[in-house]
Amino acid sequence: MFRREQFIKSIFEINSSQEFNELAVQLFHHQASSVQVYKDFLGFLNIRSSNITEISDIPCLPIQFFKKKHILTEGLETKTIFRSSGTSSSISSEHLVHDLSLYEKSFKTHFESTYGSCKNLIILALLPAYLERKDSSLVYMVNRLIELTKNSHSSFYKDNYQKLVSKIESLIMSEKRIVLFGVTFGLLQIIERFTGLDWSHVTIIETGGMKGRGRELTRTELHKHLKKHLRVSEVHSEYGMTELLSQGYSNGEIFTPAPWMKVMTREVDDPFTSAAHHRTGGINVIDLANIDSCAFLATDDLGKTQENGTFEVLGRFDHSDVRGCNLLVQDI
Repeated sequence: MFRREQFIKSIFEINSSQEFNELAVQLFHHQASSVQVYKDFLGFLNIRSSNITEISDIPCLPIQFFKKKHILTEGLETKTIFRSSGTSSSISSEHLVHDLSLYEKSFKTHFESTYGSCKNLIILALLPAYLERKDSSLVYMVNRLIELTKNSHSSFYKDNYQKLVSKIESLIMSEKRIVLFGVTFGLLQIIERFTGLDWSHVTIIETGGMKGRGRELTRTELHKHLKKHLRVSEVHSEYGMTELLSQGYSNGEIFTPAPWMKVMTREVDDPFTSAAHHRTGGINVIDLANIDSCAFLATDDLGKTQENGTFEVLGRFDHSDVRGCNLLVQDI
C-alpha cells in the first residue's frame, strides 16, 4: 500500500541515488494504477507495470498531455491549477495541484539549500508578463520566497524599470544578499535602457522567456550579454515549468536539480531509448514531488546530462520534427 505522507517525508530525506531509484520505482507503481491518464498511456504501449523494476525502464509521459488531459490521482481533489503562459494560438498546460504545501516545501527547500535562508536575502522580481497571470507557478513561488524574506525591500516589479534600477542602486551597501529573479526580455530591456550599471553585488537568476518579444538568444549569448552590461561575474538560471513542482538552478550553464528530481535524456529520434551522458537528447524528468499528478515526464527541451546528475539545457524541439510518443497524445 502506498503511504503518501511517509513517501513525502522520505523524498526530502534522500541521501543517495539508490534511495532515489527505490522511491521512483515505488511511485511509478502507485501512479501506474491510480493516475488514469498514465495508466492508459502505459496500456497503449502494452507495458505491464509489474515488469518495471528499474527507473531506466519507466516510460515518461509526453508533457503535451498536460494540455489535453486532467492528470491527477484518482480520488484526490484539485486545490489549485497552475497554467503555462502559452500563446494566442496554443493551448496552455494545466497542472492540477492537490497539495500546495508540498509545492512550497519543494521550492523552498531547494532554493534555500542553493542560496541560503530567505531571511538573509532581499529578493526582487522582474516578471512583467507573468504578473498578469494569477495562475503562474513561477509567480506563486517567487511571491512566497519574497514573503519568507520578511524584508520590506523585497518586492515585484512589473514594467517600471527605472524603479527597479533605483531600488538596486539604493541597496548597494546592504549587508544582505540581493537576489533578482528576471524574465529574459525584462533583463534585456534593462540593459537597453540604462548604461553604466554595476550590479556586481546582485545575484541574477534569469528564468527564460522571450515569447515573441525579440530574437531568441541562446543561454550562452544571453549570459555573455548580461555579464558585460551589468558587470556581474556570472548569471544564474532557474529550470522549472508548470508541469513540475521542483526546480534546478545553475550559476552558468550547468544545472543542479533538487535531490528529489532527476534529469535524463532520450534519443532525439527514438523516445524510448536513453541517450548517453554528454550526448544531446530530449530531456526526461523524474520529479518525485509530483506525487499526485505524474512524476515521469518527457519534456520538449533538448539537453545533455553528466554522470554526477547535473545537466545542460540546449534548446527545444522543433515540433515539426517531433515523432514517436508525442503522437500518442491525440489517441489517448
